[in-house]
Amino acid sequence: MAAALAADRAGARVLLAEQEDALGGILNQCIHQGFGLGYFGEDLTGPAYAARFRKRLAGSGVQVRTGTAVLRLEQKKTALLSGRSGLERVGFDGCILAAGCRERPLGALPVSGTRPAGIFTAGQAQRLVNLGHYSIGNEIVILGSGDIGQIMARRFTLCGKRVVALVEQRDALGGMLRNRRTCVEACHIPVLLRATVDEVLGEGRITGVMVRHLDTGAREHIPCDTLVTALGLVPERSLAELLEREEGLPDWLHLCGNCDYVHEIVDSVTAQAEALGAGLAAGIDRKRDNGYG
Repeated sequence: MAAALAADRAGARVLLAEQEDALGGILNQCIHQGFGLGYFGEDLTGPAYAARFRKRLAGSGVQVRTGTAVLRLEQKKTALLSGRSGLERVGFDGCILAAGCRERPLGALPVSGTRPAGIFTAGQAQRLVNLGHYSIGNEIVILGSGDIGQIMARRFTLCGKRVVALVEQRDALGGMLRNRRTCVEACHIPVLLRATVDEVLGEGRITGVMVRHLDTGAREHIPCDTLVTALGLVPERSLAELLEREEGLPDWLHLCGNCDYVHEIVDSVTAQAEALGAGLAAGIDRKRDNGYG
């Protein structure tokens, strides 16, 4: 949204395509505070931060299409869109890919055992709990102590669930110090450092995990009915990677935000996006009338 607005202000014709029904991306499910301190000078929730940009878009010249997936980017500067009215190709002079990240799943680790119900990535859990208002479990083990792992530990605790353990393979918690204080320490979350989950137990529904202590090699059985994995984020570049495999990455394609690299805070995403949107628009020949800048 920030990139689109900046390009629009610089005089480009802009199309913003979003596959979800609402703009805002991951912000919409981040109902905790901690957003906007740098950009707005206020401590906002994720939805409140996103809403400010949606309001700006409503008064801009940006053409917004929600419920619209970009299926393919093509070297001839066209994009294949799938939306409510079917398939459509649009032309453009430049493209900013702001697709965020995807999560590493449990399958990225050498974990043995069964694959029962009750295993979620932290982002899936956040979406189900915060947007769907589902109860996904009562006795929860969280594997990985990055920001989202710590934030979900607090969220589960506030929902009346028991976080049995926060398991981290390193010798210190990850994430921001702010989250360590307000989530792990404030909610008295049990932490196991230098440890990992190496086996899932249970048939039908998870009944526990085997935790291996990396310093000693000892294994510990921890009963639980839910395993949430916070194993890190990978920039979502599948559209760019397809282009790169075919003919190489074109100079008209630009990566933005967490799609470029994982940012620590959303304020830096916004700043990068605004600079990119304005710079790209300034360098585009805007005499075309059949495409988007």
